Amino acid sequence: MEIVIGIIGLVIGALGAVFAMRSAKSGSLKEADSKIESAHAEAERLIGDAKRAAETLKKEALIEAKEEIIQNKQAAEAEEKQRKRELRTLENRVMQREESLDRRNDALDKREHQLSSQQGQIEKRSRELDELVAKQTFELERISELTRDDAHKELLDKVRGEVTHEAAAIIRDSEQQVRAECHKTAQEIISLAIQRCAADHTAEVTVTSVHIPSDDLKGRIIGREGRNIRTFEQVSGVNLVIDDTPETVVLSSFDPVRRETARVALENLIADGRIHPARIEEMYRKASDLVSQRVREAGEQAAFDTGIHDLHPELVKTLGALRYRTSFGQNVLQHSIEVSELCGIMASELGVDVRVAKRAGLLHDLGKAIDHEVEGPHAVIGADLARRYGEKPAIVHAIEAHHADVDPNSVLAVLVQAADAISASRPGARRESAENYIKRLEKLEEIANSHDGVERTYAMQAGREVHVMVQPDKISDAQATVLAHDIAHQIEDEMEYPGQVRVVVIRESRAVDIAK
Repeated sequence: MEIVIGIIGLVIGALGAVFAMRSAKSGSLKEADSKIESAHAEAERLIGDAKRAAETLKKEALIEAKEEIIQNKQAAEAEEKQRKRELRTLENRVMQREESLDRRNDALDKREHQLSSQQGQIEKRSRELDELVAKQTFELERISELTRDDAHKELLDKVRGEVTHEAAAIIRDSEQQVRAECHKTAQEIISLAIQRCAADHTAEVTVTSVHIPSDDLKGRIIGREGRNIRTFEQVSGVNLVIDDTPETVVLSSFDPVRRETARVALENLIADGRIHPARIEEMYRKASDLVSQRVREAGEQAAFDTGIHDLHPELVKTLGALRYRTSFGQNVLQHSIEVSELCGIMASELGVDVRVAKRAGLLHDLGKAIDHEVEGPHAVIGADLARRYGEKPAIVHAIEAHHADVDPNSVLAVLVQAADAISASRPGARRESAENYIKRLEKLEEIANSHDGVERTYAMQAGREVHVMVQPDKISDAQATVLAHDIAHQIEDEMEYPGQVRVVVIRESRAVDIAK
């Protein structure tokens, strides 16, 4: 404000000087002085007005500042009061919480004290009981003249013998009753299913050898320094065996689809006549496309033949791959179709859903298409595959249980087991090599002879029946029933065989006298 007043004074002085200079030029010095005095007076008046205005503004500013300070102070006081109230509320809550915790701690301490006293009483009572039991045991041992271990062993032996005898009697009676009621009905259903299922008695066998027009082609197949055969094996993943067999080349691979692809490619190469690495790769690609199409068509045809039209595309493809898979000489795809038909026929007789039964029968051997790639039993592999592509739990269980990898818990699972056994055991369905046949018979007799009380064992009916002769003085009639069950379960666990194996335990009783 003082700076403003000073500036106004300077301006007025300058105006006075200007007026004075003009007055000096025009004439009279006196007039100039009077004008200067009037200018000074005017300047002082203006300065006074400016000072008064500045004072007024200063007072107003001070008043406004004081009012603002008062308002801020009041707001701060109100906020402080609110915070104090909140703090008091929190303090009250904390105090209440502390009081509650104190009461709880007191209760816990009291409970702990009670438990400690009770634990002491329990331990004291337990020691008293142990001492009393020890005294009673000692007294019993003294009276019976047997130690505790001897008495325990004798009791277990007696109970085990009684339980074994009773269990054998119960099993024999139950089997006789169930067989009397169910055997005739089961025979009727199975015979009807077999009569209505018209299946071929010979099955397609996967070809693993390729005929060549002349032995001169073997050299062309091998190629210069073996480059053709190396390329063929690398591209196809199949071993190509060229030996002294006239006009024959053998293909070896665990993957049946890959082996079939290699066979088609090799036959096309032989027919074309141009055998070199580039041509081998081209022919194998064409053969792969052709076999993939055949696999898909085979799966679609199998689904169409059995009346199943909503299978996942991957299941159809995997099902078609069974066309090139055999089991004991039986084509697995044809076997699956046959099992599906048998399941449908038996399901209709038993009042079970026919479509679900046929679906489970068709997919039951699905795992055999990839069991060379995945570890585990083919039933479990097939069940996992069906579960992955959205099949119902009942169908998945039937697939998983058809070889007793898990216990069957539904009528559908038992139907699939029965249909699978019928398809595999009918005459002409399966065959095996003489070496494997002899080994299987020897293994059957070895398992039966490993049990106590067995005198002789005879494998009969091409290994489908085992007659076990037992010693009558060691094996009773009740124990013979248990022995038949034990041998049958051991055969199931340790052997692989087509169809079923019947175990017959024979116990002879002879009465001998001499006439003199």
